[in-house]
Amino acid sequence: MGIRNTSRGYGRVARGFHWLMAVLILAAIGLGLYATSLPAASDGDIARLFGVFSIHKTLGVTLLALALLRLGWSLTQPRPAPLHPERRAETLLAATVHWAMYGGMILMPLSGLLRHASAPGDFARILWPFGQRLPGLPVDQTVSAAFSAMHRTGWILLALLIALHMAGVAKHRLIDRDATLARMTGRGDLPEPPVGPRLPGFVAPLLALAIWSAAFTFALTRVPEATAPMPTAPAPVSAAEWQVEEGTLRLSVLQGASPVSGTFAAWTAAIAYDEPSRTGHVEVSIRLDSLSLGAITKTALGPGFLMAEAHPRAIFEADILPEGADHVARGTLQLAGAEVPLTLPFTLTITGDTATMTGQTVLDRRDFGIGAGYADEGTVGFGVTVDVALTAKRQ
Repeated sequence: MGIRNTSRGYGRVARGFHWLMAVLILAAIGLGLYATSLPAASDGDIARLFGVFSIHKTLGVTLLALALLRLGWSLTQPRPAPLHPERRAETLLAATVHWAMYGGMILMPLSGLLRHASAPGDFARILWPFGQRLPGLPVDQTVSAAFSAMHRTGWILLALLIALHMAGVAKHRLIDRDATLARMTGRGDLPEPPVGPRLPGFVAPLLALAIWSAAFTFALTRVPEATAPMPTAPAPVSAAEWQVEEGTLRLSVLQGASPVSGTFAAWTAAIAYDEPSRTGHVEVSIRLDSLSLGAITKTALGPGFLMAEAHPRAIFEADILPEGADHVARGTLQLAGAEVPLTLPFTLTITGDTATMTGQTVLDRRDFGIGAGYADEGTVGFGVTVDVALTAKRQ
């Protein structure tokens, strides 16, 4: 068999792409599953976790490049004719799985790359010299969460497609005893395929596109909502209530010498504020599982850190008081099973019925028992900087 495909079988280039990518895809899936099973209880654990994820991501971008080259080559080559053209349903299924696997070989590493490049904080780096961000792609937790959901759902679909593909190979080898496998190994005297009816070439690619579209549509329905309902906090009689229209809640902490930043996607604030007295009350509810903190999100939410399963929400309740030309929210923060006094200085600008606010405070994670196993600040910083910005409308 030569370099190019024929009606009888695949050429050496197509076979080389197939077997190389088969090994790399299985390795990437295995590394991804292995990484998610690793503990993160010590510095060594976290270093190992980052290292495995870095190799996984580097394999992913390598596979993306190979998949694009393979697709380009395939589009210039004839496909071997069906060995059983009379089995129209079986032929359509095989072709659909074939095209869906092509889609997975491109969409899976692409969604992973986009998730990585848009994540606010991620220290499992791709091992290449081209940087970790992509031009024109915002660094935003909502965007990253969408690509993350697509990647998680996509690998399950790709695994199912691989299982179907391997089941088909086993059927042809053990039951039909035909030359299907020999076409991809290059061994044996390949017979001339029989003449028979052919399906239109666009049917299988369209079905494959529909399969991936349905999978990603489902995945996007699993992305956390940006806000969640919360009862309105009691307000002073004279204070007006304010409805948050948009806002961001960010945190950052040093890991080693590098800052790690993240964002909470789901939080709400019930605000009452009286302009003449410059006083009021605020209650903020934060859904901890909406945190996006790159490769260490799972670790940050787990035991020893935020303990999101046992304590799913953080609650900040405070009185709003004037402080010079600006304001301060002074109250308590309930987090990870602890309740600690907290003061948040902030600036406030009111124009008509619209208010904009920005504030920053620094928490000491030790006050909440977070990361108690990391007594060395050189590993995980004690101070966690919290930044909040919002725009609210008077009700």
